[in-house]
Amino acid sequence: MKKLKSGIRGSGSSGGNQMASVKAVALMTGDSNVRGSLHFLQASNGLSLISLFLFFPTEHGAPSDKERHAGDLGNIVAGPDGVAEVSLQDWQIPLSGPNSILGRAVVVHADPDDLGKGGHELSKTTGNAGARVGCGIIGLKSSV
Repeated sequence: MKKLKSGIRGSGSSGGNQMASVKAVALMTGDSNVRGSLHFLQASNGLSLISLFLFFPTEHGAPSDKERHAGDLGNIVAGPDGVAEVSLQDWQIPLSGPNSILGRAVVVHADPDDLGKGGHELSKTTGNAGARVGCGIIGLKSSV
């Protein structure tokens, strides 16, 4: 995996097939090589399957792991132009309710995340993903 060079773009969804009822965005900044935005949409049925968030003690893991932090969304790889694009769905990233991700941070790390399976002392907490090179706060997206 290479370090992001010119920016990131992405979108996420809490799942479901109905029209989105809540939208949020995190504007990403960091060292001179990290900038972009991450957009979130929550379908109107998204709250019915929420079961876990960072408030509960769990280990770091992969997106497909039964037990993981809500923010463990996997590795995103930048292309040759330095831009990373992603589209994903996840039931553990709600935009409303008691476990909402609004006001929480999105962090870009310098190194690949070992998804809790690397055997390093930091694997089960941070994925041994290295220095933080960029971050953003998730906030409601204006309809304007």
